[in-house]
Amino acid sequence: MRYNKIEENIGDIEPVVEIVPYNTGYNVSLHRDMQNRELIFEYPTVYLIYDKLGSGRSSNDPKFKVYVGETNDISRRTRQHLKDTGKSRMDWKALNESHNSQMIVIGDYYFNKSLTLDIENKLMMYLLSAESVTQLNNRRSNPQRKYFMSDQFENVFEGVWQTLRKKKPEIFPEKSEIENSAVFKASPFHSLNAEQHESKNEIFGKIESALKESSTERGKTIFIAGQAGTGKTVLLSNLFYDLTNSSLVRKDSVYLLVNHDQQKTVYKTIAHKLGLDHEHKDIVSKPTHFIQKHTGAAKVDVVLVDEAHLLLTQGKMAYRGHNQLEDLLKLAKVVVIVFDKYQILTTEGYLDDMAVRKLEDDAEREGNRIELTHQERMIAEQRTIDWLRNFAIDGRINVIPDDAQYQLKIATSPEKLHAKIKALDRLKNSNGASLARMLATFDWPYVEKRKPKDGDCWRVKIGTWSLPWNLQIPISRQEKRRNKGLAWAEQFQTINEVGSTFTIQGFDLNYAGVIIGPSVKYRDGKLIFDKQASKNKKATNQRTWKHQKIDVSEELLRNELNVLLTRGVHGLYIFAVDEELQQALLRAAGNQHILR
Repeated sequence: MRYNKIEENIGDIEPVVEIVPYNTGYNVSLHRDMQNRELIFEYPTVYLIYDKLGSGRSSNDPKFKVYVGETNDISRRTRQHLKDTGKSRMDWKALNESHNSQMIVIGDYYFNKSLTLDIENKLMMYLLSAESVTQLNNRRSNPQRKYFMSDQFENVFEGVWQTLRKKKPEIFPEKSEIENSAVFKASPFHSLNAEQHESKNEIFGKIESALKESSTERGKTIFIAGQAGTGKTVLLSNLFYDLTNSSLVRKDSVYLLVNHDQQKTVYKTIAHKLGLDHEHKDIVSKPTHFIQKHTGAAKVDVVLVDEAHLLLTQGKMAYRGHNQLEDLLKLAKVVVIVFDKYQILTTEGYLDDMAVRKLEDDAEREGNRIELTHQERMIAEQRTIDWLRNFAIDGRINVIPDDAQYQLKIATSPEKLHAKIKALDRLKNSNGASLARMLATFDWPYVEKRKPKDGDCWRVKIGTWSLPWNLQIPISRQEKRRNKGLAWAEQFQTINEVGSTFTIQGFDLNYAGVIIGPSVKYRDGKLIFDKQASKNKKATNQRTWKHQKIDVSEELLRNELNVLLTRGVHGLYIFAVDEELQQALLRAAGNQHILR
């Protein structure tokens, strides 16, 4: 009965937030609040210490350095921090020496030790994605499992965030603004689901064993398998952060690599805000850069590779080798790879089924293969996920299932598709919806370093309708500065562009509007892929494999479609250029799933 009473009243009691100078006078300032003294000094509290950076800059765009912590004794913990000279903790040096640092102390009648650890962790997750926070410090990731009141955690956190927002809106923006960012989606502070949590512990154990055994010339591979949206990136980001703060590995001996430009930007932003790149700027880089820099040097402990299906399996421009994974295994004691064979997109990174199977079997034989199966991206029923897989991978079009959680609709024109995506995107800072963007198969010309002869930019064209391809709309220098560190989908002007796999792979959209171009056709009851209609030379060029020229365009164009169709968290809207495919989709949609 008492527990029910707590649930009823939890939203009615605001947390206490005190802002005091971060100096030796903090205790006097905190004691002035007679009414909340017990809550601040005798209950667990969460606290933030912050300082404004670049005070000479415009107050319209302030930037902050923030430390987040929790404690059972705010007086003792603050004394410890103020005594820190910076010798053991360099991140305290600037805060302790500044005359403008302030401390925010948060108290709440519902706080207990587990709950304050979760509040601390979630504040780190949200502040990491806040545009005003450029440096964020903490030394741990402490997501908790089940505990008393854990089912009320979101309500408590909502109260904490909104109260903080009232006090300091320049540091604490709208939650929806943060939740739409690519940094938020890849944050190492997400609470892991049971499968991810178990996998992480298993991987740590395997890394520890491998580092103890490490004496061979070739490093150990830990293979993380999983289809699009199964939480591989969050797991890898979590591993990266915890390893950089772990005594398990040597200092500056953990690296994160990715061959995708947009994803590299996100990881570099995370590493920079968390101070992981203070000692070496290339802690996040592309595989080619890492291989060039470390060839001939002593082995590093751990290399983590996101989107490992994009690793090169032949020489290309600056890369003079033959297989990037093999090269990495010579340079690191342990290489952790995240791999999905249905996301291999180019002939340069092609592996046939036998080669993928050998990779997995070799890892399995040593107990180093881990598979994630739980869908984390799409908030959808299993039958919707199955429909998309049957369509993209197996080439079958079944009746679109009803799903109360997920919008899957077929548009009758590209104009209506774009109008819907723009309408959804306008709601991104409300409680309604979200980040939404247009995507398409690479079936219209695009040359990165030159303009077309017949227009100002490369465009996706269907009849009289057209939109520019990604990164084509010109913007001002000021707007470029604002976009720095943002992924393609987060940039304001890209609502009027069309993204490709080269800008969207590895990212989430809340809603995706996908144009299936003429390279994907429907004949005799199944999908076929027409490489003549594709402009994606990286997928349609022949590849020398095992000393023979082979054509793998059908497989790679299928994977391109799969990547595009699995970006939407809450919804997917489709328009197909091929008339037979469009009609088959409309039949599958019936009346319920046509975009009106």
